[in-house]
Amino acid sequence: MQSHDRATRLPASPARGRLAALPVAALLLGAAAVTNYLLARRTEDRHPPRGRFVEADGVRLHYLERGEGKPVILLHGNGAMAEDFAISGVFQRLAARHRVIAFDRPGFGYSERPRDRVWTASEQAAVIREALRQLGVRRPIILGHSWGAMVALELALADPLDTSGLVLLAGYYAPTARMDVALLSGTGLPVLGDLLRYTVSPLLGRLLGPWFVRKLFAPQPVTAEFREQFSLEMALRPSQLRAMGEDTALMVPSAAALAKRYPALSVPAIVMAAAGDRIVGIDRQSRALHEQLRRSELWIVDWSGHMVHHMVPEDVVAAVTVIADAAWEMPVSALPSTAANDDSS
Repeated sequence: MQSHDRATRLPASPARGRLAALPVAALLLGAAAVTNYLLARRTEDRHPPRGRFVEADGVRLHYLERGEGKPVILLHGNGAMAEDFAISGVFQRLAARHRVIAFDRPGFGYSERPRDRVWTASEQAAVIREALRQLGVRRPIILGHSWGAMVALELALADPLDTSGLVLLAGYYAPTARMDVALLSGTGLPVLGDLLRYTVSPLLGRLLGPWFVRKLFAPQPVTAEFREQFSLEMALRPSQLRAMGEDTALMVPSAAALAKRYPALSVPAIVMAAAGDRIVGIDRQSRALHEQLRRSELWIVDWSGHMVHHMVPEDVVAAVTVIADAAWEMPVSALPSTAANDDSS
């Protein structure tokens, strides 16, 4: 007598299904990483470095330079590059009278950002200070926009005798709670950040980048020059995404390290802010800084947003001229028509 065993079909294990999906996910992430790497290389081929390089403290920095006369140093904000000042026209206008040097801050554009240090505003200022020494720059006027304004302040605080003055545009100067720190710091994290910046972050950047640019310029529209000349793909390279993430994570600590030192700053400064800025507020940032500085003027552009140097490049140049000429008793009626001026401290 023969017996026939019936095969019993067991339900699939959820754990087994998840394990089966892992190779597929790994394959997709690998394909994304290769694609983003190749896109970054193609972008760099299309946008080669236009300036020169200097090595300072083991870091290779890229910079643009033009003109002769009293030196002016330009430091861009988070996510941007030295080219931002050329697109705005500020670089060219200043070069008519000054020796102008616009740096790619560490990790941005074509500047290196080694992993052997934490790139606070103070650390970035130290490297740029050494670069200026090598380039023979003495007593410059230092102009910083947004994140770059903190680096400008660190430079002036570290060596006030070798700083002629500051022009600070739409900067972040005092620590505050910020949602963007939680949302945008991921690409700066070790390991996880490396995975993000080579896979999903460039894709998200391409989707959300145009919206964020509009927010930077709001309440005004994005300028035609910025739309046509700024390379979003350069900003979305994995190397620059790491710098952006780290700068975002270090923004509040860098401001906290600066906050108690402002009253000691002796160099003249013009603090320029935009009433419509949707990235940093005037009262807790620019106005509060102005009230703490010993020699400052507060210029407010009442209709502009965060990218004030694109909206009123002529006023930015005028601010540099005021510093260069030490015209501290300048009457309000003599200021550029687009900017309002608060009384000097």
